[in-house]
Amino acid sequence: TMVGKQGKQWRSVCKGLILGTILTSSMILLYCLSSPEVQFSLPDVPVPYSCSHHPSPAQPVATSNSAHGQEQPCTPKEDIMFLKTHKTASSTILNILFRFGEKHRLKFAFPSSRNDFFYPSPFHRSQVKDYSPGVCFNIMCNHMRFNEAEVAKVLPADTSYITILRDPAELFESSFHYFGRLVPLTWKISGDDKMGEFLREPELYYDPEGFNSFYLRNLLFFDFGQDNNLQADDPRVEEAIQVITQRFELVMLVEHFEESLILLKDALCWDMEDLLFFKLNARKGSTISKLTPELRAKALEWNSIDWKLYRHFNDTFWQKVEAYGLERMAKDVAELQRRNAEMATICIEGGHAVDAGNIHEHAMQPWQPIGEKSIMGYNLKKNVDKAHRKLCRKMLIPELQYLSDLGVNLWITKLWGRVRDILNW
Repeated sequence: TMVGKQGKQWRSVCKGLILGTILTSSMILLYCLSSPEVQFSLPDVPVPYSCSHHPSPAQPVATSNSAHGQEQPCTPKEDIMFLKTHKTASSTILNILFRFGEKHRLKFAFPSSRNDFFYPSPFHRSQVKDYSPGVCFNIMCNHMRFNEAEVAKVLPADTSYITILRDPAELFESSFHYFGRLVPLTWKISGDDKMGEFLREPELYYDPEGFNSFYLRNLLFFDFGQDNNLQADDPRVEEAIQVITQRFELVMLVEHFEESLILLKDALCWDMEDLLFFKLNARKGSTISKLTPELRAKALEWNSIDWKLYRHFNDTFWQKVEAYGLERMAKDVAELQRRNAEMATICIEGGHAVDAGNIHEHAMQPWQPIGEKSIMGYNLKKNVDKAHRKLCRKMLIPELQYLSDLGVNLWITKLWGRVRDILNW
């Protein structure tokens, strides 16, 4: 009898695993392959030079808010394209842009039915919610695989293009952790240290044509719409970097996040209060794999194009900091830190992020990677004064919930979330 019961239990477990595998595979395919019918017949109606409420005079190159370290009169930029790269603190930037857009009643170019522009497919304007040729949009900021020609058909000519990069070795570790289970080529890696095993012999596991393989090699370059499987010394790599340099007014760095925001403020002529932030989508320290010098070197070698891209923009970043003024930068960073600390005291229960299991309000739960709950979140302080209540909630709310509040229909993303909940993922 006991053997019979155990047999039934095992059959039940096996059925559950099979059903879970089928459901998961179906949802991953639906999410990754679903794409609206590309409307090649869309007419090319010119977008206005500016969609800003306060357009600046027509000029070929945007000017900075600083000259020789001094503040200059300027008009806040409202037409903005933020290329949201993966695993680069970009959700925190998104929150800043959402709040700025709401404050100034700007129009967002959002995706339809999910939280990205049908990534990893190259961006096409037909993916924009409520798009029609010639319609004005101010801000575009959701994940996409960049396609400059198509973006230019949605946003006005005076748009400021900005993005953010991260040290490629650290980005690889984060991407491997977050997306690894979505990349079938990693499933055959044995042992507990899958990332280390992969980096020691990447060619053994990597398939350039493999499903979702782009997550594991030169992900930044891929996000820019480029071929992530080129060799770093291929002339097309340098050509692409020069094109990116010409198109993007500001390329920020995760490792110097606050300095990046000060440069953002300067480039867009914003106020300090527009930069206030809490770090969103941060991982628990216990889930972060510390890269040994050997593994870091291998990660940089494997992601050699991203490393070349990062070094180039690291140079341009510090040129901008020098032009801004080192003392002025240090002063402004200290002021931003002071204001953020003040907001944390006002808004956050306990003053810091907590594990997902300790978040009291379901609406404050961040999206988690498959198989674990490693992304931390916040509890909104009780009895926040009326003057700060709305701002506190907006600063703390996770990306998907904020998108829903802004009117984006996330039915595909939510359906995938429901399946994960059913499977206890």
